[in-house]
Order: sequence, then structure tokens, then C-alpha cells
Amino acid sequence: MKRILITGAMGQVGAELTAALRQRFGRENVVTSDVKEVSKDHLDAIAPYAPLDVRDFSGLTHIIKKYKIDTIFHLAAILSATGEKKPQLTWDININGLYTILEAAREYKCAVFHPSSIAAFGPDTPRDNTPQDTIQRPNTIYGITKVSGELLCDYYFRKYGVDTRGLRFPGLISYTAKPGGGTTDYAVEIFYSAVKEKKYTCFLKAETALDMLYMPDAVRASIELMEISPAKLKHRNAFNITSMNVTPKALATEIKKVLPDFTMQYRIDPTRQAIADSWPKHLNDSQARKEWRWQPEYDLATMTRDMIEKLTAKLRRPPDAAYTT
Repeated sequence: MKRILITGAMGQVGAELTAALRQRFGRENVVTSDVKEVSKDHLDAIAPYAPLDVRDFSGLTHIIKKYKIDTIFHLAAILSATGEKKPQLTWDININGLYTILEAAREYKCAVFHPSSIAAFGPDTPRDNTPQDTIQRPNTIYGITKVSGELLCDYYFRKYGVDTRGLRFPGLISYTAKPGGGTTDYAVEIFYSAVKEKKYTCFLKAETALDMLYMPDAVRASIELMEISPAKLKHRNAFNITSMNVTPKALATEIKKVLPDFTMQYRIDPTRQAIADSWPKHLNDSQARKEWRWQPEYDLATMTRDMIEKLTAKLRRPPDAAYTT
């Protein structure tokens, strides 16, 4: 990796990945892009920035040629809960956008990181200790686009030699960007509400167990995977990774250790509860640990303390300082 493009850079993962990659490779070597309109003041903060609809092949190739891009972190996507409200748009963005990225990567010899998700599994998948290689028959449009994306990336590697790699992210917890329409968003929303209001109303049942990953670990894993020698990889698209298995009740208990006045109640969202119930309870990430020595640094307790500390500091800053690179 020498010259990097990040699509969907203003999303949940993109903000922290941008900062980490720029620290590692230099600001001028990491180009951010998103479909969102950006004010001039904000543009100065995130430059070099190139507005892009990921379905726009000519716009994408213009950026690749202009900045001599050799690696693309393709993060632009519509997430699970939003996807169920807009399934046609979700397919268009998540699949046609990925196809455009892969075609450009084939033509201009770029490596591609494309994240998958636990949503790529479904109700027929073994839910406990879910293996790396197992049945994948998701019943959400987001999950369908993710398993399709895994297969499409594998195809471009086998057929054209495009260096595609990916991770199956569990729920991601971050203080940098606000939730973006995912089923595991409660695990981010709860911290904002805990810090600001000392209370939260959860949309999942108290004992709903799902794997989670703190964003610093997710960012580090993404970069480590793209830097490992391809000769060491048996799998590519995509590796199970995880750090902690969490229920809303357990997360609330951990938060109360830091913020004793915090309280939580429940108002179940049937759509998101059904999605969560179709996903694995816990992923087996032994292949990632074996093939490229994946190892998380945060557990539930250390993540909770760090999240509250960082989010408290963020909420005290003026709005225009919230996004930094």
C-alpha cells in the first residue's frame, strides 16, 4: 500500500480508518471519498477528498488516475436496518457499487479491501461458535449483499488476479462516528445516551447475545490484513473476527461500573430483533488467528472505560472539531 482511496470515508469505520492510515502512510497518500456534500471548512479538515458515487465508473477511475491509487478500502454501503426499509437501493449501492470498484481495480491493478459482516450468515447457520466456512443463507437484503460481495470478490481474485481481502465484522463500537442504521447500533447509542443523559432505551431484548468489536481493533485488523503476505492467506473474503460477546444487559452493567447513575429500559424493535435473532451469537475466528495472527486488544471492560472517556471528551468539543484526521 502506497496510495490509498477510502470510499464511504465519512461513515462509521471510515473516520477512524482514515486517521490510522494517514498516520501510517502520510496524509497526502490517503484520499477520502464519500457521496455526502461537504462544507468548505469540513473539506479543509479531510482533504485530500474526492466526492464520489461508487456506482460512477468514470468518476472512480478519474480519482484512481489522478492520485495514482494502488489500494482501495471500499466501505461505502447501506447497513442492515436501513436496508430493510430500502432493499432496492441497498442492492444497487452494495452490489453495483462493489462491481464498479472491482472493475476499476481489475483495470488499474488495485488491491481491494471490502468488509463483510456477521449479517452474511443466516438462521440456518450454526449460531454458537460459528465456523469460518459454513452455510450462509441470510434473510436480510444487507446480508444477501454481503455474502454476494464475498463471492464476487473471490471471483475477481480467481478470474482476474485482483488482490481482494475482507473481514466479517461483528457489531462495531466507536466514539468517532454516530450509528449509521445497523442492528448493533444500540451498542454505540447506549454510550451517547449514558454520557449525555445517564439513561437509554434499548431496541433489543436484554439477553440478545451478539459479538462486538471496538473500532481501534477493527481498524488495526483491516490494515494488518492488507499488509500480510498473500502467500499466507488461505481465505480472503472474508475472515471471521471478534473480540467480545455482549448482551444489552451485560453492557449496561459494565457502563454502571463507570457511571453508577446510568439506567436502561427496553422498547423492542421487532424488525431489528428479528435480524439479531438470525445472526450468530458468537463467531469462531481461529482462522484469522492462524493465518495472519489476529488478536484483539480490547475486551468489554477495557472498551467500556475507553469509550466513555473518549466520548465524554468528544462531546465537550465544538461540533467542527468532532471529525479529525
